Amino acid sequence: MEPIKTEKLSVPGATLYYEVRGSGPVLLLICGGIYDAEGFTGLADALATERTVVTYDRRGNSRSVLTTPPSMLSVEEQADDAYRLLGAVEVTEDEPAEVFGNSSGAVIALELATQNPAMVRTVVAHEPPLFELLPDFDHWRTVLAEVEEVYREGGAGPAMEVFGAAMGMHGDGDGGTPPSPEFAARMQANVEVLVAREIPPIGAYVPDLDRLRSGAVRVVPAVGAASTGEPPNRAGLELAARLETTVAVFPGGHGGFGDAVPFAAKLHEVLAGEHPVTRRTP
Repeated sequence: MEPIKTEKLSVPGATLYYEVRGSGPVLLLICGGIYDAEGFTGLADALATERTVVTYDRRGNSRSVLTTPPSMLSVEEQADDAYRLLGAVEVTEDEPAEVFGNSSGAVIALELATQNPAMVRTVVAHEPPLFELLPDFDHWRTVLAEVEEVYREGGAGPAMEVFGAAMGMHGDGDGGTPPSPEFAARMQANVEVLVAREIPPIGAYVPDLDRLRSGAVRVVPAVGAASTGEPPNRAGLELAARLETTVAVFPGGHGGFGDAVPFAAKLHEVLAGEHPVTRRTP
């Protein structure tokens, strides 16, 4: 396999750090939460034998620095970043990309498919935290308001504790390579960005279900086999129901990609079309 290329791309309000490995059709991996490109290293390596795999740090996180004063990082703005990255790696409407997003990265991927459907062939949306689709959306509005209030009064640490307690995530136990000290330090720094600038817009996001349902992009909602009952898992199931399609079940939990080999095998299967997407007739 060819060496990994590291690049930077100037976009409105930020400079994005991204990595390119492999050759073949383009697959863009969009991380979520406090993760950056390094969190997808194992998965990207496993997939780069057959694809050009692109990973990146979301704007304001890790090595993707803001070039304007910090503000809320809207889903639409982050989807535009992903679109510009696809252009930078020479994706065209004649040869659209495949996109995998995890957690808030899945939300960004859905908006990318809405904004620029001609550039995307398939979106795999793994456990998107689409709280507004859940039956208890009022509860989540209250939680997000509390997170914002606690952040204003006590900072990112206490606010993250409130959010984490509400999410009730159990962790995956999926193995994978332990994070490098540099990656661990970057993730810790990204907590501030997540709580202050990403959770509010991500938590309030409502996908354009009509456009996703009727559009040309193949949208595959996905969940983890080990995260049943957790909010992002429930949201993935709800997204599938709203899009009148089936859900793909991946090994592990919310961060199942950490055990890269079985996760990559499942993603390859889904991207190859071996996971059927069926639509119910009215």
